[in-house]
Amino acid sequence: MRLHRLMITTAVFATALPALAADPELIVFDWAGFEDEALISSYIETHGAAPTYALFADDDEAFQKVASGFRADVVHPCSQMVSKYRDAGLIEPWDTSRIPEFENIEARFLESEIFRDDEGVWYIPTDYAYTAIAYNTETVPAEDVASLQVFHNPAYAGRISLPDNTDDVWALALLATGVSDWTDVTEEQFQAAASWLRVAHENVRTYWADPSELAQLMVSGEVQIAWSWNDGVAIMQEEDFPVGFQREAAEGASNWFCGYVNMKDAPGSEDKAYDFINAWLEPASAQALLDGFGYVHTNSTGTGAIDPTEMEAAFVNPITSTLLAQTPMDNTMRERMLEEFEKIKAGF
Repeated sequence: MRLHRLMITTAVFATALPALAADPELIVFDWAGFEDEALISSYIETHGAAPTYALFADDDEAFQKVASGFRADVVHPCSQMVSKYRDAGLIEPWDTSRIPEFENIEARFLESEIFRDDEGVWYIPTDYAYTAIAYNTETVPAEDVASLQVFHNPAYAGRISLPDNTDDVWALALLATGVSDWTDVTEEQFQAAASWLRVAHENVRTYWADPSELAQLMVSGEVQIAWSWNDGVAIMQEEDFPVGFQREAAEGASNWFCGYVNMKDAPGSEDKAYDFINAWLEPASAQALLDGFGYVHTNSTGTGAIDPTEMEAAFVNPITSTLLAQTPMDNTMRERMLEEFEKIKAGF
């Protein structure tokens, strides 16, 4: 499996300057690594070149840059960020009559009114995967990771890593305290999750910024247990490292997904923006997404054509345990989570 995004140093691409200049009539602001031409082969066949890509490494960073005036035609945020783009007046609805594969997107990814309402469809979900417990199978018994409370286990103090990511770390804390829907978090639930996270922080050796960093920490033996994306686990498996991925802990796991928004008053070609999203949604792109990133395509037709054993190998086959879907939440609550997480990391 090729894992382009994970082999690239985050710092190199944490910029809104165009990283790969190609077709000047379409600017795509995307995650580092997603400039993979295999994902949009029909666009390149039609126009003779890939779009011009500008790359980012963090959802909040990307939003701040477009809110501050950086101009792009389409942007690739994850689902919990879409309400911020809407509230800021940065995006406009997609015309789904121009997107033939729209009807094949799994319905569960469009259930929020933030994504689709009477005004139209504001978000095209494209890719998803899971966050769960990665662990060293030679040093950590499987029974120890049967519960998310392993992150409080003093036996692993200084041998735990959590993501330096507000959404993933709060998904963990909420699940661990009995919350599987974060769209309406109460004050009591917020405080309980914050308290849980403070205890977990005492066991944390470091907060990982990207899966390749986490893989290095675990392969070196510094970290035994982590809250991880599935792609980091795949990296370690390719290196023959004894790693397990517990996606069915008693309290559950988290499901994240990302997609594209259509920027208002964009500088480039609207027609090419539709050619781009149509290329992304073609069933053939599902295999390219799994091969290149270890993620699952939202197009059920494309995903359905993939050998199930390949899905299992990438840890993205369907699971039946409790899932906290990282759908949009109240922006005020998310800002509180962001601020609280910074305090916790600083030891307060």
